Amino acid sequence: MAHFPARKSASVARLLTILCVVIGGWLNSLPIYAADVLLTGAEDSPGVQTFVQALRELRPADQVRFQPLADMPAPRQLANDIRLILLDLPSLDWRLQDAQGPATLVMRISRLQARQRLGDNLPPHLSLLWSDPPLERQLRLIRLLLPQVKRIGVLYDSHSEFLLKELRQAAQPMGLEVVTERWDNIHDSRPLQALLNTSDVLLGLDDPDLYNPKTAKNLLLSSYSRQLALIGPNAGFVRAGSLASSYSDQSDWLAMLNELLDRSPTAWPRTYYPPRFKVSSNAQVARSLGIEQINEASVATLLAERERRP
Repeated sequence: MAHFPARKSASVARLLTILCVVIGGWLNSLPIYAADVLLTGAEDSPGVQTFVQALRELRPADQVRFQPLADMPAPRQLANDIRLILLDLPSLDWRLQDAQGPATLVMRISRLQARQRLGDNLPPHLSLLWSDPPLERQLRLIRLLLPQVKRIGVLYDSHSEFLLKELRQAAQPMGLEVVTERWDNIHDSRPLQALLNTSDVLLGLDDPDLYNPKTAKNLLLSSYSRQLALIGPNAGFVRAGSLASSYSDQSDWLAMLNELLDRSPTAWPRTYYPPRFKVSSNAQVARSLGIEQINEASVATLLAERERRP
């Protein structure tokens, strides 16, 4: 019977061990199976198709498809292993009609929209992906851009009042005071003027009853006549004339979806802000307020670093 030398046997054993490690690591990096990712919404627009195609390119191993809401069966008729993604409020209303069905990601829903539809009760099969920027992040943005301010002025109404407690809790460790005025009638400027008298800066909540094309002119002209900046509530309002806001664009949303779809639906968070985001600023407004040019990328990086700190 032939015998291998001990040295050769040891070398072969080491080689086999290395191969097992390499092959095992490669196998672990592969998806266990191709997931069925189903997106739905009321409109099949070019923007929706662009988004679906971009997600499809990110996940070539999965079956990524879009089906108009009008063609969808009842949620309970869908397979439980489908990764269901809702793109708009009508699709959420459809999903809420049925307690059964697959785990569901709700895209780009604001805190107010969720409150109006769900109250304080979040169904266990839903994961809400928030569209409005986190209040704490917006406060940190104020601290970076306007380090001298102390009193944060906030307009609210019956829909956005529930956000005030969270806002005050976030402001307190930063040494900021939240000053509020209820604004139920947008045609009455007295609450706005009262707030401007007691604030160093205005922070806009993502409340479309208060921040919309009808109120933009009054809000912006009134605040800037007092040389007070308006932060937020979103990137669209920055283009209209607010100083700055954090926001997440399509690339950020796609990156977040790609990360969540790598997880089992049982590990999806109940609510989630996109961890990737950007900062938008209005250079003309900054100049008029005597603020140095804002480096949007640097500010976003600083905000992200502070959020990663324990």
